[in-house]
Amino acid sequence: MTNQKHQFDASPVVVEDLAPALRLSLRVKPAHRETLGRALGLDLPTRVGSRAAANGAEALCLGPDEWLIVAPEGTDLASPARAAYADAPHSLVDISDREITLRLSGPAVLDLLAACCPRNIAAMPVGAAARTVFDSATVILWRDGPTDFRMDVWRSFAPHVRSLLTQVRTEIAAGL
Repeated sequence: MTNQKHQFDASPVVVEDLAPALRLSLRVKPAHRETLGRALGLDLPTRVGSRAAANGAEALCLGPDEWLIVAPEGTDLASPARAAYADAPHSLVDISDREITLRLSGPAVLDLLAACCPRNIAAMPVGAAARTVFDSATVILWRDGPTDFRMDVWRSFAPHVRSLLTQVRTEIAAGL
C-alpha cells in the first residue's frame, strides 16, 4: 500500500511514500538467534544483507547480531519475544516512528541512486538490502526488483533526501 501524500510522478523514476510500518531493531547473540527466530515465526538470516520473510514480516541481517524487522502496523512481535526472553536474551526496540520508507522505481532508478550513494547499486542483487548512505543520510536500501527499491530514511533526514531526489530526478529528466 502506498500513501500518495508525497508522490512525485514524473518518469523515468517514481518516488512515493509507503504506508507506515512496524519497525523493530533486534540485537541477539548468535547462539540465541534460532530460538528467538522460532518464537517470532521468522527466520533470522545470518549473512549481512540477506533478508527473510514470513507471515507478512521481513527480517534483514544488518550485522552478526543485529536485525531490522519490518511488519505491518499493528503486528505484535513484542509478546512472543518477551515470552522467549528467558531462553533467548535479546534487545528488541520499536523504532517505527524514527523512519519513513520511500519506494523508488523506474527505468532510471539506478542512475538516481548512483548520484548520491557511493555503493555500487547495480551490483546489489534483487532480494538483498544494505545499510548505506545517501549523500550524508544513513539509509537502508532494499532491492525488491531490477528497477524497484525501498529506502528507509530517518524522519529528520527525509526533507534533505526528498530534496536531493527531486533535484536528481529533474536532472535525469532533462538529460533524456
